[in-house]
Formats: sequence, C-alpha cells, structure tokens
Amino acid sequence: MAEKPAVSGVAAGASRGLAVTALVTGALVWGLIWYPYRVLRDAGIAGVPSTTLTYAIAFALALLIWRPWPTRPAHPWLMVGLAFAAGGCNLGYVMATLSGEVMRVLLLFYLAPLWTVLLAWTLLGERLNRFGAFVVLLSLAGAATMLWRPDTGLPLPRDLADWYGLGAGFCFALFNVLSRRARDLPVSQRILVSFVGVIVLGAALGGVELPPPAGVPSSAWGLLLLTGGLLLVINVVVQYGLAHTPANQAIVIMLSEVGFAAVSSWLLAGELLGLQEWIGGAMIIAASLFSTRMEQ
Repeated sequence: MAEKPAVSGVAAGASRGLAVTALVTGALVWGLIWYPYRVLRDAGIAGVPSTTLTYAIAFALALLIWRPWPTRPAHPWLMVGLAFAAGGCNLGYVMATLSGEVMRVLLLFYLAPLWTVLLAWTLLGERLNRFGAFVVLLSLAGAATMLWRPDTGLPLPRDLADWYGLGAGFCFALFNVLSRRARDLPVSQRILVSFVGVIVLGAALGGVELPPPAGVPSSAWGLLLLTGGLLLVINVVVQYGLAHTPANQAIVIMLSEVGFAAVSSWLLAGELLGLQEWIGGAMIIAASLFSTRMEQ
C-alpha cells in the first residue's frame, strides 16, 4: 500500500513531462511552419491556395481517422465564429510570413494577449484587474515602439505583412475567447471546425485557383501532403499538452516559439531585426508573460 503514492507520483510526473514535451514540440513546429509555405510559394503555389490545400488535407485525414458522426451542433453560431476566427488566424499568419519578416510578424502576432483582454471584457463580461490593465498598457507600448515611423511620427503598420500579423493575432485571440464558451465541445470537434474555417475562408479568397500541375514540381505536391499531415498531428499534440498543463505555464512554454522562429528565420532566410523592433518585441513578450497572472 505504501508504494502506491510513489507510483502515482511517478505517473503524474511522466504525464506532466509528456505534456511539456508536446507543447515545446508544438512551439517548434509553429516557429518553423512558415518555411514550407515559402518553399511552396517559390515552387509556384501561392500562399492562399497552399494554405487552403494543406488544411483540406488535414481535414480529410482527420475525417478518415476519427470518423465523426454528423450531428446538429448545439451552438451553431458559436461554431461559425470559431471557424471564422481560425480561418483568419491561420491564413493571416501564413500570408504575413510570406510577405514580411518572420520575427517581426510573429511579435505583432503575439499582441494576442492585448486583444484577449479586450475581447474577454467585451464578449464575456470579464473584469479587468490590475494585471490585465498592465498587459494592455505594456502591449500597446511594445506595439507603438515596433511600429513607430519617424517619417510620419506615428506608430503605423509599415506594410501589408504588418496588417496580416496584427489581424492574425486578433483572430487568434478571438478563437481563444470563443473557445471559453465552447468548453463542452470535444477537442476533435474544435480542431475540425478550425480546419473548415481555413478551407472555407481560403476558398472564398481564391484558394481553389491552382497553377497547372505540369508547372509545379512533384516535390511540391509531396510537401503539400506532408504539411497537411503535420498540421493534423501538431494540433492534436498541442491540444494534449494544453489539457495537461496549467494555462499560465502553457503560455510561457508556447512563447518558446519566438526563439525557434528567430533562429530559423536567421538560418533559413537571413532575417535580422533592428534594435527598435527588439525593444518593442521584448515589451510584447513581457506582456504575454504577465498575462499568465490575469486570472489570479
């Protein structure tokens, strides 16, 4: 009898370790996911079609594996909101990293805690505590520092990539806030809904317009299949990690995506940020870390 607590403790420790590994793996993949899409773009498949196709592949694989039974959704409008938010987040992120600097885009994406605070206050009626107010102010300060343009004297996005990054972060925050209202939805259903959102929004934006197959190397079609499979696997892996890790710890672990993106964009694309962007980015990351205390 005396051995059971020890065995239970070992099992719990192993489960926590596996969950942390899952989140770090997710951060690694999301920090590198921009690269396959750049390869596909260079092979002749543009950003919207490649994103739409990879998520369609992920959706088809999920249907084959899970074989979900079609049922009437309990909250149809909530599902539509989740799908729209997921579509905007994933398409916006890919388009941003294709047309801009990966690290700059990612740091603007990580303004998501700012949007989360404001959306939770607006949509869920959550009160803004002192940590939430500090997150808002620090996020705004970081964004203003990154976006400051001496030529205009205003903190404005400098190009379309900046707008894509900001929009993707907003949609990511919206998806997270709406997910709080959809806690009763199974994880598999949330993943499927998010895939559908990307496919539908991508198709509406021209994601079905593909180049002639003869003009695209066969390796590119293989990369599409691999990326689609990876998207399904990593979504499941990250959901496992989130389910077995306290939310405040999960945010900190997932921020390692910034480090992976910084190294990969330097090694694979030769991209480097300036001092102004690093200072603003540091403020944004600090705001994300402080957001772990908003519910205390």
